[in-house]
Amino acid sequence: MARLLLLFFPGLVAIGTVHGIFMDRLASKKLCADDECVYTISLARAQEDYNAPDCRFINVKKGQQIYVYSKLVKENEAGEFWAGSVYGERPEDEMGTVGYFPSNLVQEQHVYQEATKEVPTTDIDFFCE
Repeated sequence: MARLLLLFFPGLVAIGTVHGIFMDRLASKKLCADDECVYTISLARAQEDYNAPDCRFINVKKGQQIYVYSKLVKENEAGEFWAGSVYGERPEDEMGTVGYFPSNLVQEQHVYQEATKEVPTTDIDFFCE
């Protein structure tokens, strides 16, 4: 009986496994509206198209609206990136996908809460499935 349980147990463990990769961090800190970075900071509109260079980023089309959740604190010569998700009504809008985009790509339309909380980034902020 014990052997039979051992044969089934590894299969159960494998079911819960998530496949992905931890990418390089773009920054060590981010600005958020709250300590957990769960509240929306603002709604912004893309001023031009942006093609994501890797899985940490999102594709954006000119005119799309984006909910902004955090703003990475610029370090050294790195660009300034914000995290958000595209808001759209069409399936091809990739609505709900969260990722980074250059801050100079958008213009904030409405600020819901000021991003005043400086929070350290974690590995999961740059995890790609």
